[in-house]
Amino acid sequence: MIYFDNAATTRPDAEALQRAAEFTDEFYYNPSARYGGGFTVSSKINAMREALLKTVGAAGRFDLIYTSCGSEADNQAIFSGGKRGNVVTTAGEHSAVYATCVELKNRGVEPRFAAVEIDGSVTVESVLSLVDDKTSLVSVVHVNNETGAINDIAAISKAVKAKNPRTIFMSDGVQAFGKLPFVLPQSVDLYAVSAHKIGGLKGVGGLFKREGLALKPLVYGGGQEGNLRSGTENTFGIAVFAYAAENKFKTLKKDAERLEKYREKLISLLDNQLFMRLSPEKGSPYILTVSAAGMRGEVLQRMLWDKGLCVGTGSACSSKNRFSRVMTACGYGEKVLDGVLRCSFSPATTEQEIAEAALILNSVARDYQQNTDL
Repeated sequence: MIYFDNAATTRPDAEALQRAAEFTDEFYYNPSARYGGGFTVSSKINAMREALLKTVGAAGRFDLIYTSCGSEADNQAIFSGGKRGNVVTTAGEHSAVYATCVELKNRGVEPRFAAVEIDGSVTVESVLSLVDDKTSLVSVVHVNNETGAINDIAAISKAVKAKNPRTIFMSDGVQAFGKLPFVLPQSVDLYAVSAHKIGGLKGVGGLFKREGLALKPLVYGGGQEGNLRSGTENTFGIAVFAYAAENKFKTLKKDAERLEKYREKLISLLDNQLFMRLSPEKGSPYILTVSAAGMRGEVLQRMLWDKGLCVGTGSACSSKNRFSRVMTACGYGEKVLDGVLRCSFSPATTEQEIAEAALILNSVARDYQQNTDL
């Protein structure tokens, strides 16, 4: 099976799993325990916290709160920061951000949604037009999870702070962390990440928080994570996350350059009479979204699976809806929306897989079209 749905989840890093085994075999103690074993485990996960902060140049400037997933990190950031006035986000956000902002309306906070470009990106002007002196929080996704469009969160956050210095700026960085080389800007206050997108395990995420920023917990209880996220830490999952990130960042730039070439090779091999490109050329090298206009994406997806190719049809979190909310916001019509397919890669992706995937995609689309015409 050729697996091209890495934006949904990735295969866990085998080396990271092996290294983390000590947290089930030997260091299985509760990090909050007051005896030596608990202290040892607590020290280890704090060292991993520092290592993760260093990957994006955030050590000494940010804290990292371990969470159960990227969605939880998004929720905590929004519900904590969006307490008054209005909150500005974009129409191209992941559902963890979009739905949470919609919920704010029930809590007396006005959600505002900036329009996106045809590739799913958002302009500084589009965001700023909605920011005023009552904006408590702005949230802009770093990499659009359905198109791969990259937003310049450094420029956008800086402009937002210039217009309203009191506004908290957050970003969902789930599809950027461990994939794009960047340093977390000081003008970004909160940044959400997820382990299973980069070879970690499902059930682990994190929220980078600028030092000095007041934050409210989403989960109350024992006061773990500096009273910001109660619940016994998933030490094994945290270790796999940290070790997988360590491996990813070692070759991050080379992987990105290679996958960008693979992405462009794949689009060049696809029959342009059957597929149209939706992802921007300057987007994430890990995502190529196309549309087999006039065909049904979910039908193609099943046919491709039967031929040995696994692809997505957009965000896994919106797979129950016929049309993607994000792709609809980009302005496409029903024929294009129906045929959306997302190919997403990992550092393990090979050039041979790219070539084989193109053959399968072209063959399946032609078969679909011929059978529909009969």
